[in-house]
Amino acid sequence: MVQLPEPVAEYTSPLPPQRSERLQSLHHFIVERYPRAQLSLKYKMPTYEVDKGWVAIANQKNYVSLYTCAREHIQPYIDSHPKVKCGTGCLNFRDGDEIAWADLEPVLASAFSKGH
Repeated sequence: MVQLPEPVAEYTSPLPPQRSERLQSLHHFIVERYPRAQLSLKYKMPTYEVDKGWVAIANQKNYVSLYTCAREHIQPYIDSHPKVKCGTGCLNFRDGDEIAWADLEPVLASAFSKGH
């Protein structure tokens, strides 16, 4: 994989290998599809902004999360994968969960195009 930007490398380096790899995979998934996304640690986690929309990735105790600002962005993923753990505007991937990468594409498209 391509070298990580410093904010992502610093965020993921203290994590257990499996968790670090999952977050790095999410990072690469996002920037491969949205190379002009602006990366920051705006919410104390890697945050990607395109125009007025954003997503963020985070490490939690037992899972990694993909945050968006609204349920409408993640609802198609939840509809296709009803067992996925989720919050109001986030998807939480437990350590053993498979990530349906192709089904994340509409989540990103919605979050980046509609914003808040």
